[in-house]
Amino acid sequence: MGNAASAQAMGKPTASYNLYFGDLHSHTGYSDGYGTPAQAYAAAEAAGADFLAVTDHTKWMSPTEWTMTKQEAANATSNKFVAIPATEYWLEANLGELNIYGDSDLPPIYTTFGNKQVRLQNFYDWLGAQTGVSGQWNHPDYMTQTAYNNFGYYSASRDKGLNILEIHNYGSWLWQKTWSYESYYVAALDNGWHVMPAANSDTHATNWISGYELRTVLLAPSLTASDLYAAMSACRGYATLDQNLRVSYTVNGMVMGSILPSTTASYTASIQVEDPDGVASDAITLVEIVSDGGKVVASMPGGGATFDWTVTLDSQTAHYFYLRISTASNVSGGPGVTAWTAPVWTGR
Repeated sequence: MGNAASAQAMGKPTASYNLYFGDLHSHTGYSDGYGTPAQAYAAAEAAGADFLAVTDHTKWMSPTEWTMTKQEAANATSNKFVAIPATEYWLEANLGELNIYGDSDLPPIYTTFGNKQVRLQNFYDWLGAQTGVSGQWNHPDYMTQTAYNNFGYYSASRDKGLNILEIHNYGSWLWQKTWSYESYYVAALDNGWHVMPAANSDTHATNWISGYELRTVLLAPSLTASDLYAAMSACRGYATLDQNLRVSYTVNGMVMGSILPSTTASYTASIQVEDPDGVASDAITLVEIVSDGGKVVASMPGGGATFDWTVTLDSQTAHYFYLRISTASNVSGGPGVTAWTAPVWTGR
């Protein structure tokens, strides 16, 4: 199935999840890009992706175009590829844009959610009340002031609808420059939100999947729309700037995106990373475990195409642990951070 790889086959107890590689943020001529969703889905599948979300802007897309997007996605979906119809929702200048996945209807007009002082909160309430719908914070420092009000307004019900944060955006709509947002990811996690990281193109060109290496990876039992939506809702995935980097990560036997059933003072992290290309330029150079406040609590150098590490972490205060993986080469053309996983949360 495209780039799918068995997470279980990498040697650790990650249940029966496979790794599915794709992009959760792209555009077509139904808003401010080019081409049609049908062309985007066909190009993504031809380029080897397992899934693609077309996320045209609701403020420019007509109801007819939304109906066509859903139909074109249904036509493009098979047992080898999942086409995801989605939307990018604008909350007004300085409030930001969020992608919405799994909603069959266009969201309400943004003014429905009140004035700027309450709009984010009311939108979060609406999103959290939807069944089977996931939201993604897009490019946190673009079109926002203080990054969605510093990721405030957390509540358990709102947390249910916000599951993803775009930790990397290729920015093909803006000077072909890459944008990284790890500090915002840490801020959201520190404020209590349960989110996984995504690395997306945000392409407004006709280069869907083929024009960039970065991928969002979802862990799911099978390549179906329902399983991918469930993975998003469960925060079960990771972001990578390498198109086929495979990561398996558990804490106390629980896969990335999990909340541990009980708190403890000792945690066992099991990590396997593999670059199937096996070339020196993709060598795994460093793996770090990051916790509250962005603090690195454990690290191990690498040096090859594979990496296997089991480590004990002792903490009576940590709320989460996620992986940060560096390689010999990433999209910037030199060594650097290449992947970030969803955390495993301690349950505190």
